[in-house]
Amino acid sequence: MSTDPVDVVDVVDVVIVGAGPTGLALGIDLARRGVDALVVERAEELFPGSRGKGIQPRTMEVFDDLGVLDPIRAAGGSYPVGMLWQDGERVGEHRMFDPAEATEDSPYDEPWMVPQWRTQRILFARLRELGGKVAFGRKVVGVAQDEAGVTVRFAAGESVRARYVVAADGGRSAVRRALGIGMTGETVDPNPTLVADVRITGLDRDNWHIFPPRPEGDGFLAICPLAGTEDFQVTAQFTDGSPVDLSLEGVRKVVAARSHLAPEDVTEVRWASNFRPRAALADRFRDGRVFLAGDAAHVHSPAGGQGLNTSVQDAYNLGWKLGAVLRDGADEALLETYEEERRPIAADMLGLSTSVHRGEVRRGQATRQLGLGYRETSLTAETRQAPGAVRAGDRAPDGTLGGVRLFDAFRGPHWTLVAVGVRAPELPGAVSVVRGAAQESYGTGLFLVRPDGYVGWAGDTGDGLPRYLERTGL
Repeated sequence: MSTDPVDVVDVVDVVIVGAGPTGLALGIDLARRGVDALVVERAEELFPGSRGKGIQPRTMEVFDDLGVLDPIRAAGGSYPVGMLWQDGERVGEHRMFDPAEATEDSPYDEPWMVPQWRTQRILFARLRELGGKVAFGRKVVGVAQDEAGVTVRFAAGESVRARYVVAADGGRSAVRRALGIGMTGETVDPNPTLVADVRITGLDRDNWHIFPPRPEGDGFLAICPLAGTEDFQVTAQFTDGSPVDLSLEGVRKVVAARSHLAPEDVTEVRWASNFRPRAALADRFRDGRVFLAGDAAHVHSPAGGQGLNTSVQDAYNLGWKLGAVLRDGADEALLETYEEERRPIAADMLGLSTSVHRGEVRRGQATRQLGLGYRETSLTAETRQAPGAVRAGDRAPDGTLGGVRLFDAFRGPHWTLVAVGVRAPELPGAVSVVRGAAQESYGTGLFLVRPDGYVGWAGDTGDGLPRYLERTGL
């Protein structure tokens, strides 16, 4: 991975602050649309830890569209079955996720485990392949905006001028603080938690090893083999008020005290951190020409596996809208729908993450995020007299129509009109058309699928479709 310095230009279309999964995914989406975007990262390299390791089925669909699905699948694996231990003995299995089966309309049926550092490297490589730019060692110290654009100042180096800025710089977002946007939330668990990537001997890699809290009250220990690596992720809760020691000796002490393993079985600590699980939502996702995305806009407990996934989908929602305004001539009012659509979703996912953390719900259909949609937003138009199962605002399912796989037809930065059993009207060249006599998931009608894979408009005929297209710059 190259971290060579980037010659920062004076003016770009978009500055993306933060080279995490959110910022890199947005950079990819903008790069393939011909938008001149610069990703800036305060660190000197990409994040080195496993933190957000679960990729939900809906995000796998997003990665399919962004051109990184194959390397993501190659880099990871399925989640192992949990194994409960007590006094050095295996006492039973614990299924982390409700079972699911792949179907024609939902080909990705389970969360896929990829350590966050590897996901970021894959996204970074794709961004570079598309000609995108990342400048490391760029700490933002000021953001000033006016009617024409935004000036971003750094602790070192020249300032950058952009038409828009996206803050994807994490839960402690410097950009959000500079804008004075507050966050409302709660502490999910007041006890600190250790998370570390380690090398361990003496444990199999076929199970997620779980050591429940002991009567002494020192918190749980979980040791999960990280798919595609030789590492394990150690997670340990501290309920006794003792400090969290991130050193090799500190991690060895925790593992030995709470399991049957000896201290020397932990041979290396490759990355370690500690946190207190919390849930928080930014009071707003936009301030003028600056947008918040990812952890800068919402912070989750990691228990539900929703944080990284909701964040990537923020980028996926915002990317096509910025492209439409900057390249296709859409009215800037289109950008108002970003907060309208994404903030309620983030709020719902925060509630879900917290409920999973507290053991109130299992990791099941809701956590896969396939049922999320925008039926009630202003960008959605359902005009049919008798809508079927798939409605405007819903995720557009996969399937086959007229011999064409729909996800293949959707892949790319374009819009797609799905015409099932009705005549397709003449449309601009920017809209791809798929026709067929029947498709089980969709029923009958016209379905205009947005670049982010949601049905924006649906109708029995093409009446009203031109007005919708005009709004989106088509």
